Amino acid sequence: MNRRVIGRVVALATAVAAPLGLGLAVAPAASAAAVTTLYYSSSGAPDYVTQIDGGAANWNAAVTDVKLVKRSSGATIVFHEIHSGGSYTNTNGHGRGDIYLDTSQVAEGFDPTRIAAHELGHNLGLPDHYTGPCTELMSGHGPGTACKNAKPSAAEAAKVQSLWVNGFTARTAETRAVAY
Repeated sequence: MNRRVIGRVVALATAVAAPLGLGLAVAPAASAAAVTTLYYSSSGAPDYVTQIDGGAANWNAAVTDVKLVKRSSGATIVFHEIHSGGSYTNTNGHGRGDIYLDTSQVAEGFDPTRIAAHELGHNLGLPDHYTGPCTELMSGHGPGTACKNAKPSAAEAAKVQSLWVNGFTARTAETRAVAY
């Protein structure tokens, strides 16, 4: 038999055996990459729930190795609403942190969805890049209040992908504060 005929016989045998519950040894398919799920809570920032959810959705649309899922309790990323001092996060850079969203920055004209997405970027392991253009989410407040972009750039998404490709990787337990 030639290879084409053998391939057809295996495909036919698989199609017949599977519904009947019969075992057939075939080469296993490549397994899908593991996805790490991180849980966030927006309950501490009740005025910005929609914007926080939008920031998380932007990350979820940009990366596949890590997903942000809203949870009311047991979250490892927790948003808080504050009224002065600037938005910032205390994080270890690998999925744990407290994010403080400053209402006074929003009143000044900074976009709350951009702030939320930017701070989530720190919890995903990204540093600030204030001198970057508006197209870079991690440029934060650098481009000014006219910048409304709340989506990570392709380079930022690729960096997060590289950090999370093998799931949660233990890094130093150091927690750092990073301001918007």
